[in-house]
Amino acid sequence: MKTTFSRMVFAFVLILLVALLIVSVTFQILMQRFVKNRTIENLKSHSTTISQVAAAYYEDKTLSQRDFLIQLSVAGELSGSDVVICDAAGRLVLCSDAPFGCDHRGLIITSRDFLRKINAEEYVISEGVVEGLYPESRILVSTAIRQEHSGKLLGIVLVSTPQLSATAITRTFMDNYILLAVMVILFAIVVITLYTRRTSNPLRDMAKTATAFGHGDLRARAQVPKRSPMEIQELALAFNNMAQALEQSEYQRKEFVANVSHELKTPMTTIGGYVDGILDGTIPPQQQQRYLKIVSDETHRLSRLVRSMLDISRLQSQGGIPEEKKVRFDVCECVGKTLLTFEQKITQKQLDVQVTLPDLPVFTRACPDSITQVVYNLLDNAVKFCPEKGLLGVRVRTGSDKIYVSISNTGPTIPPEELPLLFDRFHKLDKSRSENRDGWGLGLYIAKTLICSHDQDISVSSADGVTEFTFTLKLVN
Repeated sequence: MKTTFSRMVFAFVLILLVALLIVSVTFQILMQRFVKNRTIENLKSHSTTISQVAAAYYEDKTLSQRDFLIQLSVAGELSGSDVVICDAAGRLVLCSDAPFGCDHRGLIITSRDFLRKINAEEYVISEGVVEGLYPESRILVSTAIRQEHSGKLLGIVLVSTPQLSATAITRTFMDNYILLAVMVILFAIVVITLYTRRTSNPLRDMAKTATAFGHGDLRARAQVPKRSPMEIQELALAFNNMAQALEQSEYQRKEFVANVSHELKTPMTTIGGYVDGILDGTIPPQQQQRYLKIVSDETHRLSRLVRSMLDISRLQSQGGIPEEKKVRFDVCECVGKTLLTFEQKITQKQLDVQVTLPDLPVFTRACPDSITQVVYNLLDNAVKFCPEKGLLGVRVRTGSDKIYVSISNTGPTIPPEELPLLFDRFHKLDKSRSENRDGWGLGLYIAKTLICSHDQDISVSSADGVTEFTFTLKLVN
């Protein structure tokens, strides 16, 4: 299986080789074209100079034949090219390599096309083998020798150089280029290897961390060096956040299962024991009605638990209260009606109730049933934990764009470390759960879920023997 490291190194090296190949081919073509053009320009310059010297020799004869031949030979040596002079009919008369006696003397250029071009054009450029003169392929520039005043054709100058010389220059450049390219490739491979290893090592460590996390080590976290690329650091941060969320979710799941198991164990044991006692005759007939009433109460409690859990699941799956279920209603009226349902319990405990409501209606837009459930749960919690002849407070006030509903009760101050846990599922202040058998510890959790479904907040404070829950609603004029 190919690793990220090997894939990246292979990709970088392949891209580099392709790039160097393209540059090499392009450079070779351009270099050959440049050398060829440069060679032709030099041959043109030499042919022009030699044709001018030859025209002066043919016209006024001020230059002796010997001096002319010597100059022709020297010009050929200095230019690094071979010079041939023909007469107007195309018959070869002089060669720079043997000015005082040439084996080619008398050779006639018979190409009519060539002679026609010499008469019509300033330069005739050709490439290839010159039959009878040179066996190798050459670059040849031909120029006419003309009389200065009349323009009469006096002769032809042929200046040439082997194509191999131009190719040799290109080959020298290409040899140096290939050597430099090999050095660049080796250096690039070293740099790419170091860089890729530096990039892939954090990914390999993260893979090991993910494997450990998948095998149950929920505390495993990805550690990447600070010098790692930003994308790697962001990936590690996202992975760690996900791991932390999954760890918390797993903790909550285990706690939820443990709490549900604990809550269900007692009523199920009670129901099973009483039913078995009735069936086997342990409980006498005259007491069976009493114990059947207990079994019925426990069954209803279990039913309420299941219903509450289903309501919570439904709210969480919806992701909020649908807009079609929200209506405009008076919050004060909702709070007042809900408070009346606790009249009997309040009277039994002889509680002092202080209600503070605005003089005018306070409207909000929300789900009335959900808000009524929130107020009911908070009042039920407050009445339950308020001591006899204690104080129960209900207050509604408005802000700039929010409504604040507060429900408070006197009683023991809740420790600060317990306050953040009050809205957790199945949380109870009495860890033994020996008291408040009519509750499951879901009331506050349901209240928070309903308020959060309206995109609002709920909070709790407890100090100096007074505990107060406050939630917000959107104020609608």
